[in-house]
Amino acid sequence: DICVGGSIEYTLIWNDEFDGNGTIDSSKWFHQTQLPNGNSWYNNEIQHYTDRLDNSYVSDGTLKIVAKKETYTDQGQTKEYTSARLNSKYAITYGKVEIRAKLPEGIGTWPAIWMLGQNISEPGAYWQTQGYGTTSWPSCGEIDIMEYVGNSPDEILNTLHFADKFDNHQYIESSTPYIQDKEFHLYGIEWDENNPRPLIPAN
Repeated sequence: DICVGGSIEYTLIWNDEFDGNGTIDSSKWFHQTQLPNGNSWYNNEIQHYTDRLDNSYVSDGTLKIVAKKETYTDQGQTKEYTSARLNSKYAITYGKVEIRAKLPEGIGTWPAIWMLGQNISEPGAYWQTQGYGTTSWPSCGEIDIMEYVGNSPDEILNTLHFADKFDNHQYIESSTPYIQDKEFHLYGIEWDENNPRPLIPAN
């Protein structure tokens, strides 16, 4: 990015416009399906994440992530819901990140777009499989660009997660009113050495 007249102009370095139909571009995305503790996911999530077309695919210029109520067995565990969890295969430090998304509604849903430190030690995550996993959460850091918790339908959350010098979890959270119009909106941040600034929703 460059500074012009006191404002920043950014250069596009990574994107996916989800052209085509069917399978997600595996050169850009990684399906995270491994249960991190061999039994369940974090935050008491009760689904399996899969790499099936049933749960994630591209069509009509958009990525679809589909949560389904179904009995599904994987890794020796049977669960009653499935969905998809995607890691991008690109890492940045500072810049502008934008995602246009339409969110599901209802208690039990929890769509989120977030960034974790590339060094996070998280079994089955993309950067862990590439040998970068050296630091546990929250010391690796986390920037939640957008979280929409189904039991709080009137707000979008953005949160910074980090650790103090004793590795205790700390966070700074803010919220933005959510427009329940079932349309696509642009979510994002501008991130520099001082702080990330949320852009949610931009429109």
